[in-house]
Amino acid sequence: MKFRKQPYHAGGEVWMIPTGDIRPNPYQPRQEFPLDKLVELAQSISENGVLQPLTVTMEEGVPTLVAGERRLRAARIAGLREVPCIPVQMDAGQRQVMALVENLQREDMNCFEQALGIRRLMEDGGLAQWEVARQLGLSQSAVANKLRLLRLPEEERQQLIAAGMGERHARALLRIENEEQRRFVLQRVVEGRLTVARTERMVEDMLAGRVRRRPSKPLIRDVRVFFNTVNHALDIMRRGGIDAQSQRRDGEDYIEYVVRIPRSAATADRA
Repeated sequence: MKFRKQPYHAGGEVWMIPTGDIRPNPYQPRQEFPLDKLVELAQSISENGVLQPLTVTMEEGVPTLVAGERRLRAARIAGLREVPCIPVQMDAGQRQVMALVENLQREDMNCFEQALGIRRLMEDGGLAQWEVARQLGLSQSAVANKLRLLRLPEEERQQLIAAGMGERHARALLRIENEEQRRFVLQRVVEGRLTVARTERMVEDMLAGRVRRRPSKPLIRDVRVFFNTVNHALDIMRRGGIDAQSQRRDGEDYIEYVVRIPRSAATADRA
């Protein structure tokens, strides 16, 4: 797509730019944009318009988003052909900081997205924790605590996010270093929809050895091995000419497994 030198009409400091022309922010820290929330915002935009202009910077004549990803997506859903934008002069590092600050100020950005955004900002800019903290308006301890959340494996993070649980749940779970114990507690927390306080108590109980673990499942696997062993033995007998038969019946309280070997085969064996 080719752009003229000044392709947009400026009205004061606000430009009206076609939604299809705006390039997404490559430093966007937010990974999830729930469709139901975007539809709600789109309905509001349809009725009231975009009340807060998006922020863009020009890169090689192409408007690139700095802040306002949700508004842009919702405007497209609402069918708006153009949106109000405020152009700014920013380098890549400044855009990255601004995008992260905007999202940190919103409650619907999950804590792991925040932590990933902070880590990327540190890695891309070669910054120390205190430098990032200063740029984001946070304390160094707050930055350190958010980065600690990334010690949880991705699978465990997704479980917490899906259950609508946040940073305090994650920080409580991080106290359990044993992965098997932590996953057990996480499952109980998610299934029981436990509050932060109850989660912290359960973590304390696990660390103190007061949590009763559910029976492990190797026993079930051992029973299956037993069935497989019996079936293998029956196959050997059949290949040897012995008409051995088996029948399995699953009851409510037990599994009945009957093996029938012809008496003639047993008599021949004694002979």
